[in-house]
Amino acid sequence: MKIGIVGLPNVGKSTLFNSITNAGAECANYPFCTIEPNIGVVPVPDERLDKLTQMYKPEKTTHAIIEFVDIAGLVKGASKGEGLGNKFLSHIREVDAIAHVVRCFEDSNIVHVDGSIAPLRDIETINLELIFADMDMVEKRLDSAKKRLKADKKAASEIEVLEKIKVALEQGKCARTVELTDEEKEQIKDLYLLTSKPVLYIANVSEEQIENAENDEMVKQVKEFAKTENAKVIPLCVKIEEELSSLEGDDKKEMLEALGLSESGLDKVVKTSYDLLGLMSFLTAGEPEVRAWTIKKGTKAPQAAGKIHSDIERGFIRAEVVSYDDLIREGSMLACKEKGLVRSEGKEYVMQDGDIVLFRFNVYH
Repeated sequence: MKIGIVGLPNVGKSTLFNSITNAGAECANYPFCTIEPNIGVVPVPDERLDKLTQMYKPEKTTHAIIEFVDIAGLVKGASKGEGLGNKFLSHIREVDAIAHVVRCFEDSNIVHVDGSIAPLRDIETINLELIFADMDMVEKRLDSAKKRLKADKKAASEIEVLEKIKVALEQGKCARTVELTDEEKEQIKDLYLLTSKPVLYIANVSEEQIENAENDEMVKQVKEFAKTENAKVIPLCVKIEEELSSLEGDDKKEMLEALGLSESGLDKVVKTSYDLLGLMSFLTAGEPEVRAWTIKKGTKAPQAAGKIHSDIERGFIRAEVVSYDDLIREGSMLACKEKGLVRSEGKEYVMQDGDIVLFRFNVYH
């Protein structure tokens, strides 16, 4: 699963990416210093894995992962090929969700492409470029659907969906604000509309603002706007995150405590992104390995088993499941079995977040 980090030049996007991945993407105070998208693979923070590691003392512990893609800074006119427009749009088409970094701080040393700080204007600049690009796609598809109308009965319902989306785009709204049924979503799935992707707004504030970021006027503006799209907002200070990302263990803990924070902004970004994509983890635990496996919410047991190996899905017999909370409370799998807390689940079982599973299978089944 890929999250694309977007934002206007000089909003703190590449610094955030460096902090998330420690990948050291070249960072300079001028537009277009990230032309090829940098990709960083990030473990999803999960305290459950840490506890299970203490319990099982495995040879290795493997976290679930998310890929973050740092996408080149966007300027007005990108949908018409300005700046690195075409490249930007093709890179953003490939991601599953968008993390949009918005500058909410004043600093005369860091130039803003529009000369002043206005978060809502910046959001609108990027959204409009994506809307223009989507408009092109929708109009082309409408033309082709209208030509097929006589020969293809399905074309009429497709036209209806496309017209709905076109109206929203013409009003400057993103496709994700249009309410569609699952059937309607299926009809336009292959359009890969940029503005239909789920979005997370990251409000980049200064070191002085961070303690009271929730009440900051600019952050409030971003939150109000996000409500209209059912989007989430995470305020953080990219400068602080950069510093935190270079620390480990107790040093990191101390700095967080000094700032009055329970977790880093980056951990919040990664966890929220995971949630944004409708993902969750099931766990496997034993002496060789403690591991989190990524699945979509609503996945059934055999398909979850397939994440480990296709043979396990093919020969699925049953899943032996215990909830994470039960295992931690009882202290061992044996104690859970004795208390009847280990359930035997069949093919229709819908996996729950934090299920600890042992799959029984037979490849000749």
